[in-house]
Amino acid sequence: QVQLVESGGGLVQPGGSLRLSCATAGFIFTSYAMGWYRQVPGKGRELVAHISSGGTTWYTDFVKGRFTISRDNSKKTVYMQMNSLIPEDTAVYYCLAPSLGTSYWGQGTQVTVSS
Repeated sequence: QVQLVESGGGLVQPGGSLRLSCATAGFIFTSYAMGWYRQVPGKGRELVAHISSGGTTWYTDFVKGRFTISRDNSKKTVYMQMNSLIPEDTAVYYCLAPSLGTSYWGQGTQVTVSS
């Protein structure tokens, strides 16, 4: 059974940092690309960062230079380091292996950036 469990969110002040983690199970992790998405109320889920099975990364322009996606294949875990956070980053963050389809979203982790 595919499982995706996000963690690491919280309340931070503008300019602060968080590291999100996505622990996975139920599929051959090393063969799959992974993505981080975020969602605010009334909006769809936006792709924020992506990492291929070979480690090639992609970021939406809004977070380039501030966020870093990485993966640890031995731990079957995807990370996203978020620095220089701004209030517009406030959202629920989710991970997903896009080729597995949208049936496997985890519970998400809330990130709130506020002074």
